[in-house]
Amino acid sequence: MTPSLPHLFFRFLRLGLTAFGGPAMVPYIRTMAVEREQWLSEKSFRLGMSVAQVIPGATAMQMAAYVGLRSRGGPGALAAYTAFGLPAFMLMLVLTMVYSSSRDLPLVMAAFSGLQLVVVAMILHAAINFSRLYLDSLPSKLLACMAGIWLGLKGNPILALLVVCGLALFIIKEDSPQISQSEAPRQEGRPLFSAAVFLALFLLFLGILHLTTPLGSALALLMTKVDCFAFGGGYVSIPIMLHEVVEVHGWLTGPEFMDGIALGQVTPGPIVMTGAFVGYLVAGVFGATLATIAVFTPSLIFICAATPFADKLSSSSLALRALKGSLISLVGLMAAVAARFGMAVDWSPAHLTVALGAFIALRLGIDLLWVVVVGAVLSACIL
Repeated sequence: MTPSLPHLFFRFLRLGLTAFGGPAMVPYIRTMAVEREQWLSEKSFRLGMSVAQVIPGATAMQMAAYVGLRSRGGPGALAAYTAFGLPAFMLMLVLTMVYSSSRDLPLVMAAFSGLQLVVVAMILHAAINFSRLYLDSLPSKLLACMAGIWLGLKGNPILALLVVCGLALFIIKEDSPQISQSEAPRQEGRPLFSAAVFLALFLLFLGILHLTTPLGSALALLMTKVDCFAFGGGYVSIPIMLHEVVEVHGWLTGPEFMDGIALGQVTPGPIVMTGAFVGYLVAGVFGATLATIAVFTPSLIFICAATPFADKLSSSSLALRALKGSLISLVGLMAAVAARFGMAVDWSPAHLTVALGAFIALRLGIDLLWVVVVGAVLSACIL
């Protein structure tokens, strides 16, 4: 069944309104696209999942684009991708405006002080979960430690990512590919042509920014870099964005960046939507808009370009080893980010109580959204 572009757009817009949890939204996309609407087959959807896990970018966003691509070609990919991310962008923009105008109020300051503690707990919780999944050998643990120490010394996390991925090609054994004898990708809409068009338009966008606004150009290039190296999902973007935004450019302080991550957890969409927060504080609504375009467009191009080669890519030994190297480095980088954020907190018994409570709640499996909301309310009362 082939959907119209408006139908595709509004179905994903509706889904995007409740897109909390990042990759946790993928089963909902599958239910809508495969079972209810029957836009593509189960095999085709699984093939899309396999390639989305290998290439950089937020998995749920890329699966929205993949469904649109397989249903209505390039225009469908753009419609689904935009619609799925639009609610998160609009809500993040509104919340950032409120934050920017009211963050000096004592009650708001107390709430965000607590949210920074929740962010520390969240990142530490994620690092522990990733370590249990991917640090399954002594070499992997050593590589993760190396990446963490490098970031702790304020080294460039992209360099750590590249080095660990390169070493992983030689010393890490990848898991056996899960996809075999998959349905060959159909060529509706010529995915490579769509990728080329999107790339040309994006380069034109970057070129215009370079000629007209140096600050906008720097912001867009930074966000492009973040997305291009986000192997393994949105969490990889945190250490990269922290390094570039706080340490290299000095656009935000560490606590301000933590506030942006916290706001990203009470809005739908992937964690890289923090880019809109950064963009707004740097250059207002214009900055938020161009930062969002820049941090999501590479993923759209990647999924379109990779779809015709999905079978080969998802079963490639080199791709799987590089992906595992990225995830190994993520463990060390996340641990280093948690330590750095923790050192930025002015600890007191009340702060320790909130942070420990948030960490225990996350370890018990309580939904992150509720932890963030309760943490903010509790902090406003006791901090």
